Amino acid sequence: MASARLFRNSRRVDRMSGEGKSDNTVAELKAREKSEPIASFLKMRLVELTPGYARVTMKLSPEHLNFNDLIFGGVVMALADQAFAYASNSLSYPSYASQFNIHFIAGAKMGDELTAECRVVKSGRRVGISEITVANQEGKLVAKATGTTIPVSKQGVEEGR
Repeated sequence: MASARLFRNSRRVDRMSGEGKSDNTVAELKAREKSEPIASFLKMRLVELTPGYARVTMKLSPEHLNFNDLIFGGVVMALADQAFAYASNSLSYPSYASQFNIHFIAGAKMGDELTAECRVVKSGRRVGISEITVANQEGKLVAKATGTTIPVSKQGVEEGR
């Protein structure tokens, strides 16, 4: 039974030690945030990361507008995806996204500060399921998303799988 796992408060807990494996992963992910190219390029900031939960923010600027002078939906999706990546990998590292679905509910405006929050609903040996919301600084819901991840062994990553 030493390898049996329980989920408490969205975090993996080892029955024998009582300690979460994800605590070390959270610290590692937080340390990597400062040197991540896409987060730097899009000026996204990791605000909070705990096992199974992430909050990422981004201030919208003129570079995020499309040819209709609207915020490009891909920017909103990128922010949601970033929170999704942090939350899912905090419980099962490494995990790769296999599906991502987003619904745009309201438009964002230049100058808005968007916040994406992700909560892992299920983190299993074969699949992870997450829910993500994106809201502006006033709490107005801009988008709602779901994502699915596949946990990958570190050996598989090194072999290019």
